[in-house]
Amino acid sequence: MPAPAANPSARSRLHSPEDDLAFMRSIVEGGGRPSLTLAICYLAGGLLYGLQCLFHVGQATGLIRWPDLANLAFVVGITVAFLSVLTWAILKDRKDGGANRGPMASRTLNAAFSATGMANTAVIIVFGVGAFRDNDFAIWLYYAAIVFALQAAAWYMAWTLKRKGWMLATALGGWVTAVALGVLVREPLWYLGVCTVALFLLFALPGWIMFREARSGSKAA
Repeated sequence: MPAPAANPSARSRLHSPEDDLAFMRSIVEGGGRPSLTLAICYLAGGLLYGLQCLFHVGQATGLIRWPDLANLAFVVGITVAFLSVLTWAILKDRKDGGANRGPMASRTLNAAFSATGMANTAVIIVFGVGAFRDNDFAIWLYYAAIVFALQAAAWYMAWTLKRKGWMLATALGGWVTAVALGVLVREPLWYLGVCTVALFLLFALPGWIMFREARSGSKAA
């Protein structure tokens, strides 16, 4: 008995492996703007804390000799300014739809960097408590090396999804910075110099790139 002829309409609904791969590629490479909160966090954090590192370089070299209260006010002011900008960015991002809009790749990256931020918070607590307990400030300085290592991993993931050269450069720069900071914790001036350059190049600059992409995406929407 001959086999029944295949239903053309049913056959048309089947997907070949090439179709599935094309679909997955469209999800990954589907564009979409980055989160404005993420962009602002990197841009403001890089600029403000890079400025703070420059301030500490000035202190270490004797160029800045402020009273203790003025030094404390400056450091607190940097953090207050960063939190203020970040709060504004979060509120604006929620109003615009932010991380809940766009293709899968953009949402995945936003989630990855948010998870990295959570890990950074744990690292700060662990090294902060350890430095206080052991009365050794150098232990606290190791946290920055771990932060840059985690950032390097996040940026490498971003590069595997987006294949943008600046993302790979940021990932490699973060890895080199993490190693350099880990080696230089007992060399304050060199440590501060590396940290200053890294904050401007690996935080502020990528933040500016993402900020431009986020703004252009919102205008096009």
